[in-house]
Amino acid sequence: MQSALYVALSAQVALSNRLETVARNVANMNTAGYRADEVKFAELISKAGQDQVSFATGGEKYISRQTGGLNKTDNPLDLAIEGDAWFAIRDRNGVMSYTRDGRLQIAEDGTLRTLTGQQILGSGGQPISLDPEAGPPLITQSGEIRQDDFGVIGQIGLFLIPNDAALTRAENSAVIPDKPVIPVQIYDQHGIRQGYVEGANINPVREMTKMIMISRAFESATKMIDTSNESQEKAIRELGATS
Repeated sequence: MQSALYVALSAQVALSNRLETVARNVANMNTAGYRADEVKFAELISKAGQDQVSFATGGEKYISRQTGGLNKTDNPLDLAIEGDAWFAIRDRNGVMSYTRDGRLQIAEDGTLRTLTGQQILGSGGQPISLDPEAGPPLITQSGEIRQDDFGVIGQIGLFLIPNDAALTRAENSAVIPDKPVIPVQIYDQHGIRQGYVEGANINPVREMTKMIMISRAFESATKMIDTSNESQEKAIRELGATS
């Protein structure tokens, strides 16, 4: 098989993986706190014959950490994060994950939860309880919670994920890092804004442009494969006729 055919096939595999991530990003561009999928590609050099041949790898997927835009809602239970920190949440099975989706609710038992039911945690990993019958909470930049005249009744934790940590997806736009997180203790660069929701870090126009470019590149790779097959068939016919 000709080297050009292998190169084109490797390009199609890489483009297919990239198209899958772009399609997922487009589908979640209105999901609060969603982090886009990206792909890193590398060059693979092979020397099967006299000349070196360069192939594209299938691509390594990763989750973008770029922040999304903040949308004002004036809902006291909507929280957004300024900076690179994350909220810690825990599901009913005890699994902890980290999210930028700060749309919250007060459950019947008074615990502060996400809209999908996970507990939102304090800086020490403890659940936070409010009075469902009291007025709306006031939440400061550092996450301190006040309700009516009770003073500070809790503090929402913010956590930093190490830059070299690999992330896997979890429920509620959340991620699970493979390295321990670091609680935020100084709030000059990382803090909470009450009455705001962070949108997805996805640029719809850019993603649609990527989709068009990937589709065209895939078509070009397909044409390269067709041309390679045609030239190979022609060579076989001519050699057969000569013999």
